[in-house]
Amino acid sequence: MNHADAGNRPVPVTLISIYFLLSAACLWVLATILILSPGKISLMLASRFMHGLELAGPYMMLLVGSGYALVGWGLYRLHNWARWLAMLVMALAIGSLVPVISAAQLNLRFLATGLEIVVCAAAGFYLAQAPTVLEAFAKSSRQETMRSGSV
Repeated sequence: MNHADAGNRPVPVTLISIYFLLSAACLWVLATILILSPGKISLMLASRFMHGLELAGPYMMLLVGSGYALVGWGLYRLHNWARWLAMLVMALAIGSLVPVISAAQLNLRFLATGLEIVVCAAAGFYLAQAPTVLEAFAKSSRQETMRSGSV
């Protein structure tokens, strides 16, 4: 995809891809700190992104961070597989947040968790159903097919 195609990417898709890339960077930084100085920070700092896998340690953080980076790059390049993986990650995030919000009392944590669920659900539905997204990913897929067929 060249820079002229960047105008065809919907802005929310770009924002979602940036979220995935920033999440990857966060996980990589946390993993690096944990590898270089074990016990300096808590493994639970990564729980927002790892959905239960944070206890597997810093090397799992590197692996999950690489997955987030791959999805972010794929969304930015309008690859349909990345759209599906992003929707799956958002569904996993919602599933992991349900017990948290069920156990929370009415306080700031309840509001933050509820907001996170709403944002994940909205982004997932947007990637799944928005006509502009479906059109952009379909157009990107057609261009890739034309490029690979003409080579």
